[in-house]
Order: sequence, then structure tokens, then C-alpha cells
Amino acid sequence: ARSRTVGELLAPTSPFDKKCGRENWTVAFAPDGSYLAWSQGHRIVKLVPWAQCLSNFLLHSTKNGANPVSTRLPRQNSESGPKNKPCEHIIDCGDIVWSLAFGSSVPEKRSRCVNIEWHRFKFGQDQLLLATGLNNGRIKIWDVYTGKLLLNLMDHTEVVRDLTFAPDGSLILVSASRDKTLRVWDLKDDGNMMKVLRGHQNWVYGCAFSPDSSILCSVGASKAVFLWDMDKYSMLRKLEGHHNDVVACEFSPDGALLATASYDTRVYVWDPHVGVILMEFGHLFPAPTPIFAGGANDRWVRAVSFSHDGLHVASLADDKMVRFWRIDEEYPVQVAPLNNGLCCAFSTDGSVLAAGQDGSVHFWATPRQVPSLQHLCRMAIRRVMPTSLVRSLPVPSKVVEFLCYQI
Repeated sequence: ARSRTVGELLAPTSPFDKKCGRENWTVAFAPDGSYLAWSQGHRIVKLVPWAQCLSNFLLHSTKNGANPVSTRLPRQNSESGPKNKPCEHIIDCGDIVWSLAFGSSVPEKRSRCVNIEWHRFKFGQDQLLLATGLNNGRIKIWDVYTGKLLLNLMDHTEVVRDLTFAPDGSLILVSASRDKTLRVWDLKDDGNMMKVLRGHQNWVYGCAFSPDSSILCSVGASKAVFLWDMDKYSMLRKLEGHHNDVVACEFSPDGALLATASYDTRVYVWDPHVGVILMEFGHLFPAPTPIFAGGANDRWVRAVSFSHDGLHVASLADDKMVRFWRIDEEYPVQVAPLNNGLCCAFSTDGSVLAAGQDGSVHFWATPRQVPSLQHLCRMAIRRVMPTSLVRSLPVPSKVVEFLCYQI
């Protein structure tokens, strides 16, 4: 089935736009669903209120190349006016933007710095931040409501390829870089760098927190998929199975599954607690042998994202297709065309998939399916129980297999 187009946001064009730097490497939704951000290329990040953006799509049924958002949304570039009213911002980051991440604060989550006497910033409940990772290795932190620069983090020596905030509201930020390291920052401690995670022998392409913030996955060149204990800042295990660079990763909403995308034409869905592959979504048929999967082909998978119902995975590949997969089916349930797709993310409510391409963003309605009561119960259990505890439950073996996503 073909996925239904919801709308598109096209970046303004100018004579130099065909040059390197126009790529949209990253798109992100705010945790509360209030904002959408994407890199338009050439240093520019666009922030738009998602609810107004979606209503414009429904109102205009946009597929005419126009960008209704740029002309209809109010802008707010100063601290005057209500902070809680979403307004559009255009941010010049000063260098090519490779990564974005939204972070929101929970006041009860204190800084991990033990001797706290004074801080420049007091992040409250209504605070919403945007982190941007740049070509020169810097990370800039912006106030989403005002569009103002708050922090400039300088420690990486190469491109900051990915960023992720801990979902627990602690404002712990992890950055993945081509300098082969991951760095852990505490924004509640004025952006103090807490730890450097070393283990990758080549570029680090991506990183993702588990929903409970206890585990970090990092992926990179040379088939690398690493899991880190974020309480001890130590490596838990390496996941082995890919045959080429691994470029994207994301946990399922209950933390029981991990999806990874690779240039070997495959998306693997793992049980991260035991390190086994549960599902394989192939983008080339027949699947390439390991020796050919390690080379160039036209099915490199660029991005992967887990839907919020825990049932669907979206992937982007170089064959100009977006695919929606069900975690219990071998073939895509929906597809859509997209040239030069580089990144994708589900909206906070899971109803829309946003995919980035050459400074623009395209949106599709995601497969809608009412989850079964069994699946909802499975997700509730897996949010609090790792695989080892599930296997020790005094329940029939078939139930254990279902809870472990093996059937």
C-alpha cells in the first residue's frame, strides 16, 4: 500500500543552493509535540509550531510546492510576549548543522554535579531547549521559546553527527562525533562535560537513549553497535551482525527492542538485553552476501525510526523509498517515494512521519492500527522488566516468547 502524503515544507531556493551544505541531515519533534525543527542547510535551522503547521496542511492540502508556514506563523525573536505560545524561529547556527535534539527539564532531576553552589541557568518545568551539532565540532544550545543562544559547548574536534537528550528530564545530553568519541554533557551544570565514552575505532554516526535513560546505544563505521551503561558510563556489550557501517539507531517505546540501520541494506531489530537479532528488514532482494553487503550499492539504509505504538518501524534507503514495517511481518506494509532521503522521525503522537531531504521536509500519514490488548500489556510489562526477568516469570513458555517479542 502507498502511504498518504500529509504535506511538505520546502526551503527557499537561491542560486547557491545546489552546493554542498544544503542537505537536511536531521529533523526532530519536541517531546511535548509543540515544535518541529529541521536543518534547512547552509547553517539554518527552522523551528515551527507543529500544531499550526499540521492545521495548515489540513487547511490547504499542500502539495503545490508552497510553504504556508513561512507566511502564516507569528515570529518571536525577543523575550517579550508570552513564552508559552509557540512561535516560528529561524536560527543561524554559524556552520553546517548535522544534528538536532530537543530537551525539556524536570525540576526534580538535579544535576549530577555534587558541589552545586551557583549556576547561570535555572531550567524550570516550562523550559524547552534545542541542541544543534555543527560541522566544526561545536554544540550550540538554544532557548526554543525565544530563539536565543544559551550555551556553546566546545570539545569535539570533528563533526557532531548526532545528539540525544536523556528522556528523564535531567538535561543530560550525549553527542556522537566523527572524532570517534561520545561525550556526556550536564546542561543543568551549565553544560559541564561529565564523561568521554571511548570504544569506537572509527566515526560515530548515531546515538539513542533507552526510554528509562539507563542505556545508551551508539552506532558507527566498521559495523559498530555498542551499548553503554549510563549509570556507570561503561560499555555493556557489542552487538555483532551487521556487515557495513551502521548509521542510525532507536529504541522501541518500551525499551525491549532496538532498531539499527546499516549500509549493508538491512534494518535489524535486536533484543538489546541479550544481544540477539529478533527481526531483519531487508531492502535488497535477494539479500547481498556478506562480502557484497560491505561495499557500495543502491540500497544503503540511511535512517530508521520506531513508532510510538511499538508496532511499526520506518526506514529510508537510497533506492528513493520510505518504508513502513510491522515488527511481526517480513515485508513493508506501506511505502512512499522520496529522493535523497537522509533522516526521519515520527511525530510525538505517532500519526505522522517526517523525512528530510535537501533542506526540505516531507510528511506522510503513518499506518494506523489499534494495538491489541496483548501488545499493550506486553509493552507495560517490558517497560519495567528486562529480558532476564521476563524469562524467570512463572508463566507458560509461549507467553514468555510473546513477551520477549519472539512470536
